[in-house]
Amino acid sequence: RLAARIERLGPINLVAIEEFEELSQRKGYLDRQHEDLMQALTLLEEAIRKMDRETRTRFKETYDHVNEHFQAFFPRLFGGGSAYLELTDNNDLLDTGVTVMARPPGKRNSTIHLLSGGEKALTAVALLFAIFELNPAPFCLLDEVDAPLDDANVERYCETLKTLAARTQLLFVT
Repeated sequence: RLAARIERLGPINLVAIEEFEELSQRKGYLDRQHEDLMQALTLLEEAIRKMDRETRTRFKETYDHVNEHFQAFFPRLFGGGSAYLELTDNNDLLDTGVTVMARPPGKRNSTIHLLSGGEKALTAVALLFAIFELNPAPFCLLDEVDAPLDDANVERYCETLKTLAARTQLLFVT
């Protein structure tokens, strides 16, 4: 009976001990690699969280400053009215959009898409100048921004350009 049991075991692998030691070393190497990868993943996740926090903070600060200056430039360019920037999703600053809300004198508050060509141009210029207040550029190229404007708006546009010209070199095509 004992001989039959030994027979059922089949041939014996005489190098099994050597293979075991070799595979144990390989497993130890792979375990260390896994540990290194997990540490790297933890560091990357922490770096991502830190960048997300800083990005949210910087975006909110920039958004607030641009919105403040936009609210100041818009009435100067239009001779009245009001405008502001609105976030599409206040809960997720990393994926939010920004809507431009504008109310030229004598009109209802609406998005920029409902304005005339001249009103859109002046609103865009007000937003551009608001951004320049935050981070002035050495020069600015404006190509036919005045084309859709009437005479009164062209005068206010030119006055605003004069104030901006003190800090930025302007090149405008008319």
